[in-house]
Amino acid sequence: MKIYTKTGDKGTTSLFGGTRVPKHHIRIDAYGTVDELNSWIGLIKDQKVAPRTKEILNYIQDRLFTIGAILATPPEKEILKNGKQRLNIPKISEEDVTILEQEMDMMNAELPPMTHFILPGGHQSVSFCHITRTICRRAERISTLLNEEEPIDASVIQYLNRLSDYLFVLARKLSNDLQAEEIKWIPKKDS
Repeated sequence: MKIYTKTGDKGTTSLFGGTRVPKHHIRIDAYGTVDELNSWIGLIKDQKVAPRTKEILNYIQDRLFTIGAILATPPEKEILKNGKQRLNIPKISEEDVTILEQEMDMMNAELPPMTHFILPGGHQSVSFCHITRTICRRAERISTLLNEEEPIDASVIQYLNRLSDYLFVLARKLSNDLQAEEIKWIPKKDS
């Protein structure tokens, strides 16, 4: 299988189902940002993290591939005229969201209460989590914009929202595990 096809040399690409769109199309931006997010998750996974965290990050990467497939499929290609599903694309389930919530609850149980906003930083691994969290938020923003133009599965937006929360809690957990200082944001007072 060749990696290059030359079909995108004029600035277009194919969505699932064959529809060609410009490479700057909002669908491409949405699943491209999810792909970027997935790459940053891989970078976090390559850090010194607990085996359970690696396992969950692998699971998240799988779910992000599913989200990419969902976002790459225009609504008119999802269902055939006879009402059957055209493409066999997995879905994001309630359980996928629940897993993130349960992981956050377990991590939070080990952390001191948060009394202030926290500035990103303190350790390279923690910073990677915060960068990844902001990319997740961007993926969520683009997906909500896409949803206004062409409705997408609501579970995609819910999952991205919860994933950004998970990444924030993971950053705190890594700060704790690595004994890195959590820098509280204390607003500067005007003199």
